Amino acid sequence: MVDAIVRILAGCHVGDATMPPTELYNEGWMLRLVLDWLARNPNVEHVLSFAPGARWYSEALLASRFLPSARNDTRAEGYTHADGVVGHFTIKPGERGEAVPKPDARQFMVLEAKMGSPLSAGTKNAPAYDQAARNVACIAHVIGAAGLHPKSLDRLAFYVIAPAAQINARVFGSLMTKASIETKVRQRIAAYEGQCDAWLDKVFLPTLDHIDLRLLSWEEILAPLEKTAETESLQLFYERCLLFNPPRRPVNQV
Repeated sequence: MVDAIVRILAGCHVGDATMPPTELYNEGWMLRLVLDWLARNPNVEHVLSFAPGARWYSEALLASRFLPSARNDTRAEGYTHADGVVGHFTIKPGERGEAVPKPDARQFMVLEAKMGSPLSAGTKNAPAYDQAARNVACIAHVIGAAGLHPKSLDRLAFYVIAPAAQINARVFGSLMTKASIETKVRQRIAAYEGQCDAWLDKVFLPTLDHIDLRLLSWEEILAPLEKTAETESLQLFYERCLLFNPPRRPVNQV
């Protein structure tokens, strides 16, 4: 059956395709291919390099400080889906795929991959709580829940990876700045009327101070990779991703 899956996927961009090409040529698979290559080439100096003993996982769940405390909690949110996590962590048993930093973790990087889309503007119960703020708050929560201080990690990061054209067009505005993220998180915890103030001071703000935030282009991700038949195929895959995922106008550009 695996051979059949490969055959179907391989033909999804041709005239007699049996499925949409975006099922394969998208940011999720692009990120998986890049992380797989880096995991198999650990000696390459790269912005996404793996620390010794690190692993990667796609579509991991990150727990939130704002999970429901009761049924019909109108302030709450669910787990955040991370396109990619790199570092020292475990995945909880079961179907959820929840990432939990190890007690001795030295690296924890969360990656959000984009092609034609912007960052989401908010959640159902917090319309102004954008995707960047939500990810960083979840990173702070899981780091704190694991008993780690942010400064104990050599690499703590949240990166958004997108086409250079999208970054240069300022599609992501100021959402990836620490000032924007702090403002959105402070607004988020205001609804909890003091219940999260200690967490803000002891966990979130130290994490925000230490975390590396960057917008990275796919072009700069691919550029350092040694030119081989495999990396040339990776470049071709990226070009097809761009072809089938044209830019979409942000709903709220900040």
